[in-house]
Amino acid sequence: METQELSSAPLPQLMSRLGILLGPAGTPAPRAWALEALAGRFAELSSPAAGATLTAAMALVREAQLRGEAAAWIARGESTFYPPDAAAWGVDLAALPVVRARDARAALRAADHLLRSGGFAVVVLDLGHQYAMRVAVQSRLGGLAKRHRTALLCLTRKGTDAPSIGSLVSIRGEASVARTDFDRFAWEIHVIKDKRRGPGWHHAALCRGPEGLS
Repeated sequence: METQELSSAPLPQLMSRLGILLGPAGTPAPRAWALEALAGRFAELSSPAAGATLTAAMALVREAQLRGEAAAWIARGESTFYPPDAAAWGVDLAALPVVRARDARAALRAADHLLRSGGFAVVVLDLGHQYAMRVAVQSRLGGLAKRHRTALLCLTRKGTDAPSIGSLVSIRGEASVARTDFDRFAWEIHVIKDKRRGPGWHHAALCRGPEGLS
């Protein structure tokens, strides 16, 4: 995926929009929507449609692969990403294990196994439509993610007012995407819950759509 940060806004506004927080002596802290900041965290990313969440998740997968680290994808049911699009975005499909789980229970079991292995920088768990996760499951998966410094990203499809999949989610964002040109799109994440840094920050970036997209 060809990604470009938005750069037309004044610096303070741009830093806020990209979710960049100031560290000691005014130096920028690591960009919030990146593996460095999501490592070891239980995250949820939601949107009424799949496109925005898939784009944001693939950005993390690609980042992991560029760093020489492994990523895995778990799809609940038949719904998943479109492989040619992922390849066009720069994801190495040969290096991305994909687990197709028949239902939520099987998907959660797969997530448990992958997290327990400690071999992945990011595990994406595509849960589909609104889903509530039992506290015991949240605790186990979140604990495994923290132990192995794996970013556990759960994708859900639901509206803005819908509740989170669980109270133990460390960070929750809402994703959106909009066309800015013939083959250019802006995707944005609005964080509504962040137990470490507080809610209200944004991350925004531009990407090029796959060939033939109209």
